Amino acid sequence: MLKSKTRWVVRQSDRKKAEKLMQELNITPLVASLLVNRGIDTVESARYFLFPKDQSFHDPYLFKDMDKAVERIRLAIERQEPILIYGDYDADGVSSTSVMMMTLRDLGANVDFYIPNRFSEGYGPNEAAFRLAAKRGFKLIITVDTGISALHEANVASELGIDLIITDHHEPGPVLPKALAIIHPKLKDSTYPFRELAGVGVAFKLSHALYGHVPEHFLEIVAIGTIADLVSLKGENRLIAYKGIQQLKATKNIGLQSLLKLSGIEPESIDEETIGFVIAPRLNAAGRLESAEPAVDLLLTDDQDKAEMLAKKIDLLNKERQELVNAITEEAIKEVESYYPPEENQVLVIGKEGWNSGVIGIVASRLVEKFYRPVIVFSFDTEKGLAKGSARSIDGFDLFKNLSACRDILPHFGGHPMAAGMNLHLKDVDELRIRLNDLAKEQLTEEDFIPKTYLDGKIELSDIHLTAIEQMQMLAPYGVDNPKPKVMIENVNIAAIRKIGSDQSHLKITIESNGASLDGIGFGLGHYYEHISPFSKLSVIGELAINEWNNIRKPQVFLQDLAVQSWQLFDFRGLKRFDKLAELVPRENRKWIVFNEENVPKFKGILNDEICLITSCEDAIKMEVDGLNLVLADLPPSKKILEHLLAGKKPARIYAQFYKENSDFFSTMPTRDHFKWFYAFLAKKGTFDLKRHGDDLAKYRGWTKETIEFMSQVFFELKFVTINNGFITLEKNISKRDLSDSKTYQKKLAQFTLENDLLYSSFQQLKGWFDKLFQESVKNEEAMKEWI
Repeated sequence: MLKSKTRWVVRQSDRKKAEKLMQELNITPLVASLLVNRGIDTVESARYFLFPKDQSFHDPYLFKDMDKAVERIRLAIERQEPILIYGDYDADGVSSTSVMMMTLRDLGANVDFYIPNRFSEGYGPNEAAFRLAAKRGFKLIITVDTGISALHEANVASELGIDLIITDHHEPGPVLPKALAIIHPKLKDSTYPFRELAGVGVAFKLSHALYGHVPEHFLEIVAIGTIADLVSLKGENRLIAYKGIQQLKATKNIGLQSLLKLSGIEPESIDEETIGFVIAPRLNAAGRLESAEPAVDLLLTDDQDKAEMLAKKIDLLNKERQELVNAITEEAIKEVESYYPPEENQVLVIGKEGWNSGVIGIVASRLVEKFYRPVIVFSFDTEKGLAKGSARSIDGFDLFKNLSACRDILPHFGGHPMAAGMNLHLKDVDELRIRLNDLAKEQLTEEDFIPKTYLDGKIELSDIHLTAIEQMQMLAPYGVDNPKPKVMIENVNIAAIRKIGSDQSHLKITIESNGASLDGIGFGLGHYYEHISPFSKLSVIGELAINEWNNIRKPQVFLQDLAVQSWQLFDFRGLKRFDKLAELVPRENRKWIVFNEENVPKFKGILNDEICLITSCEDAIKMEVDGLNLVLADLPPSKKILEHLLAGKKPARIYAQFYKENSDFFSTMPTRDHFKWFYAFLAKKGTFDLKRHGDDLAKYRGWTKETIEFMSQVFFELKFVTINNGFITLEKNISKRDLSDSKTYQKKLAQFTLENDLLYSSFQQLKGWFDKLFQESVKNEEAMKEWI
């Protein structure tokens, strides 16, 4: 048995709906089931999803207050009133700010932007910034990707005579700011048909309304913010991402060109992962460590030299950010393990002075990965008595909802069910920890703390072919609510398995079933090699892809997790180094069985108190082994003891060493023909001197002297002969008896059979013997249930 790292949750596909999609859209079973599992189960919705380039954007005037916002902005442009774009310092905020700046500049506005400093001002609009804007003569402020929680700041704007237009997508609270216009897809009375736009998506809709047509030349920037902010990639967001990625491959934006070139990205290889792992982290890095302004400047500039300079600066900041994240993560893990152990804390709330508030969100994500708990990481400012925090959650614990229950100690917070940011007084951090843990105890079960991997279905190896995988690419771009498909391949044979890589940290396998085979690669999974028996039935989950090598294209699976559902046998017979076996067998759930007391000292020095000595059937029956990794260290005196140890029980693994100091297997076990010849020899001789001529007889026959002595002892026990001072004489008038009536013969035959079956059998023969034992136990158990 090999347990998976996560809970595999397999989505069940409606077969009839999938078959209809296959027929109507001419798609493979794999793609049809993937669509149905994503809730795209009608021909119309599937066609809309698969062919986004044919779709159009929604009318921006379906937003409440869009007409008010457009009217006021056009008036400002006409009067040349200065307009301030107030953004946010993450990739969504940077791209939102850039889109609005480009739009208003293009329309002839007198416009500038302001992004608060993460460290001195924190998230969202603030009073000081609004008062500074008023002094500079701004009469109109447009927020992008922020503002929906700015109740006080909206009142300040009103007092200052500033008109405020809020464009945002974060969860609105129970009370809305008093603004001239609020463009937001999630307002209770919103009639806009798609609610999941990112901040840049909302800014894009305002740009659409101002132009009077879709400003497609901004789509690559809109796609960056949309993908970076981890919003749902369905509906209008899918259209943004799809068209934006296509446009990014041929971008004319000098800043993006410089950033892609510096990162070594070839235009034709650009996809959603390029945005998520290359562009977005670099745009984020500026605002995480310093000011986000260079990131906006990079997207706005039309100067080649400036673009290259800004790209290098942002790239260096990203490298610095990576080092900082690693260092703080190490400290945070120690903090958790020392003071807030996960077994006692269902929500991890930690913090420290000096932790960079710009990267604590990434650290929180790392801690969720390691401990699988909702996490809040704070940066403490002891001088001001404030704590700035970033939170990440797990399935089943809605951060926004639960933080909302703590509003009395959270003067400023915002976010989503899975992520949030907040500021609070340092003295209230402990109280927040207590409250959130109390709420988690009410809402979460033990099972909720086992990570889940959602799978798009079980798939047969025969259904994995080039056409299916090529067609699967129609589902891209992937992201939230449209993840890269993960499939489960269940109970297949292992044709080949080995560790690869310079440090042997990766796993390469070939699996097969019913004549079909598939190669798999598991990066970082090399450690599984020692825990998979070659004849086990293996289940794997992973992402399907096409491997291209030397102009040969083959399907492959990128492995993410492995499992073996049945018990496993590991064959270490003949291994003399007991310490080596101790290293290979996982310590967890390990039980080391020794059957012969004289062998205990051989293992004692390595295993200390782990040894379980079993010398009788009674001991074996009492021993509990269910779910354990069982090491059979030495050869039992009989198979009976082994049968009693395992009958009716379910060990996870058996490691068979069966150590024996001296084997009897290779001394000859005489056959009946041996005995027949020896008997005839004695009948002819009458009396034979074993001491004097035994060696000669053995050499003559090609036997060992022990064989002659063994047969002589058997004849003696059967009263076929007398033995006196080394002379053996055949008895007259003997009764017919079977060889098995001799105890010496019985003992040697039993030992010979034991070693043959357990020590010198092939792997498959030994596995078959154990399987038969377990199957008979199951049958007996089922028969007993029926009888009861």
